[in-house]
Amino acid sequence: MNENATVTIARLNTADEAFAGQLDALLDWEGVSDSAVQARVNDILANVKRHGDAAVIEATNRFDRVSVTQMDELRLTAEQLRQAFESLPAEQRDALARAAERIRRYHEHQKPTSWQYEEPDGTVLGQQVTAIDRAGIYVPGGKAAYPSSVLMNAIPAHVAGVQEIIMVVPTPDGVLNDLVLAAAHVAGVDQVFTIGGAQAIAALAYGTESVPRVDKIVGPGNIYVATAKRAVFGQVGIDMIAGPSEIMVVSDGLTDPDWLAMDLFSQAEHDEDAQAILVSWNAQHLADVEAAIERLLPTLERADIVRESLRRRGALVHCRDAEEAVTLINRVAPEHLELSVETPDAWLAGIRHAGAIFMGRYTAEALGDYCAGPNHVLPTSGTARFSSPLGVYDFQKRSSLIHCSAEGASALGEVASVLARGESLTAHARSAEYRIKPS
Repeated sequence: MNENATVTIARLNTADEAFAGQLDALLDWEGVSDSAVQARVNDILANVKRHGDAAVIEATNRFDRVSVTQMDELRLTAEQLRQAFESLPAEQRDALARAAERIRRYHEHQKPTSWQYEEPDGTVLGQQVTAIDRAGIYVPGGKAAYPSSVLMNAIPAHVAGVQEIIMVVPTPDGVLNDLVLAAAHVAGVDQVFTIGGAQAIAALAYGTESVPRVDKIVGPGNIYVATAKRAVFGQVGIDMIAGPSEIMVVSDGLTDPDWLAMDLFSQAEHDEDAQAILVSWNAQHLADVEAAIERLLPTLERADIVRESLRRRGALVHCRDAEEAVTLINRVAPEHLELSVETPDAWLAGIRHAGAIFMGRYTAEALGDYCAGPNHVLPTSGTARFSSPLGVYDFQKRSSLIHCSAEGASALGEVASVLARGESLTAHARSAEYRIKPS
């Protein structure tokens, strides 16, 4: 760690003529893999589809630097997960259990219900909500271990009523992380395979002799995982193609600069492509936060990653007023939005695009990452314009219910007949006309 390195973070001002272009450049992140990555992923997917377990074993030995000969060596039993949980210090066991309970309680409120209504002629219309049969959860195992991701992905699936949850997690050099395995135990994961990368996505999407085929794959991963998820979409459902982590903090100038600096660090430390932006209409406050960044950054374990993240994609933005700050929020559509202001509730009506909104000075984004309750799997790279956080609804589907009475079928048949013949689909028309009562 270079503790003497100066932090470089962009200082932007909305009053500058060049601001719009500067903001576009700051937000520009291309998550699509290059042709070389796509070619490698396509080869792996095809190999797993064709050769099953053997291809998964070969790729795992090659990429994770292990030496196994059969899939049983890459499978963890429920007993191993339980032992991992029980081996943890009591403080960690308690923290996992408390976080899991809060996440479960929040997601219970999301459960949609089936419904029906009856029309005067006796026709019944409605909607039936059912869970998918089997979900696959990808948990990263590279630069850091993420037990919180296990809880956030598996618990909503359980609440939704998914019958079986399969988890995959890479273990480079064969190193298992007990906290991740313990989280799988707490979250009720049914099977765990210590595989990762495109080969894990292929195994979940196509199924192998050992890995069951799933209906939907959720969870973040590196560029190979993202590319593979995009490729298998259609064979299975996916949650999203996740980009780097993001945080946007809006401050009225009255929050402790040290708090805000650390809030920005909390996302920047994920990786060098993560993004941290602070917006305020108080120029002195921005300067105070910048000074706090300079002073506190050398104290971080991941200081080099944070420094590079702030240099590449960080910014301190001076805007005209609170109204312009709202405009910026909706333009950026941030994954995480902190409203570090006196009356955050008053801002909500104007905010249309944000993955999760952390309200008030005391609500650090980090609380949402672990234990507040709402899901931390959120839309990134501006996709909050049309996407939502992962939730119970992602593990359920809806079937329309239509039960016509004789009178209803006759009345609807007349309408359908006219429209079908207008489309020159005479079989449609005649099918409906058979049910029309003679006048």
